Amino acid sequence: MIRRTFFHLLLASAMLAIAAPAAMAAKAGVVIQVSDSNPKTWNQALNVIKNVQKAYGKDNVDVELVVFGMGSGMLKLDSPLANRIDDALADGAQVSMCENTMKGQKLTKADMHPKIGYVKAGVIEIIEKSKEGWTVIRP
Repeated sequence: MIRRTFFHLLLASAMLAIAAPAAMAAKAGVVIQVSDSNPKTWNQALNVIKNVQKAYGKDNVDVELVVFGMGSGMLKLDSPLANRIDDALADGAQVSMCENTMKGQKLTKADMHPKIGYVKAGVIEIIEKSKEGWTVIRP
């Protein structure tokens, strides 16, 4: 009995020693939600991206900006923040537009910033990222 318990403890310790470095090496993930039409919120979201990448190092954190609903203007081709979107993308952030919102607002990819990505449903993207352990921020 004691031998079996000792063996189980030894096995558990070995598994922990193997798994711990992999867990510590995992990148942090931050998903930022923009779903309103206020340009101040848009700027705040872009500031959050920059601040998170600066604090953790852009190679140590995955950042995704998910835009849906009334936030769609942020990612339109004629957005006053197009240059800041370019900067966020160049710094490694992922910027995603909700295709459900686009359909509801009769927007096409030609209406949107040319370098962004797309997700079928912004809310679902945020839920799934949250389930994966990502931190959700809504400025």
